[in-house]
Amino acid sequence: MKAYAYLKYARISPRKVKIVLDLIRGKDVGAAMAILKNTHKGASEYLIKLLGSAIANAENNFHMDSTKLYVSECFVCPGPTLKRIMPRAKGSADRILKRTSHVTIAVEERN
Repeated sequence: MKAYAYLKYARISPRKVKIVLDLIRGKDVGAAMAILKNTHKGASEYLIKLLGSAIANAENNFHMDSTKLYVSECFVCPGPTLKRIMPRAKGSADRILKRTSHVTIAVEERN
């Protein structure tokens, strides 16, 4: 039985989130939380709250033991991209792509 937590429309590029998710995949939740708190990346803030939510879902909804939990699944998918314009020389314009992410974390009890 897996307990999931989702974060939709996070205003951070999926590429940046994937780097941090690769650090915690397969780790115990205590170790994963420690890694996130000591990683100096912008995605860490989002993922600390999301992992806490997944742990709370496991304890409250599925009555799992929080000491046996580990991060069984974690991935990021691109969300909608906000397109903005930046003025450039000679009346031209460049497009700025403000990317968003949909992040999923699943925790499971280790046997």
